[in-house]
Amino acid sequence: MVDLKNINDINTVLMAVPKRKTSVSRKGKRRSHHAVKFRNIVEDKKSGDYRLSHHIDIKSGMYNGKQILKQK
Repeated sequence: MVDLKNINDINTVLMAVPKRKTSVSRKGKRRSHHAVKFRNIVEDKKSGDYRLSHHIDIKSGMYNGKQILKQK
């Protein structure tokens, strides 16, 4: 038995414990945003390399048919 004479002993005995078991549906609702997100990867028309859509092609420096970055 724990001696409850000072306040520090009370904190060690009283802990937060769930009142009810978490149901499968509630657990699923909580985890609904934990899925791995799909990345939209497309093949570049000119270079044939893969890149993210709506992003500049790093190798060629092209975006939407226009030269954005200078090639090295």
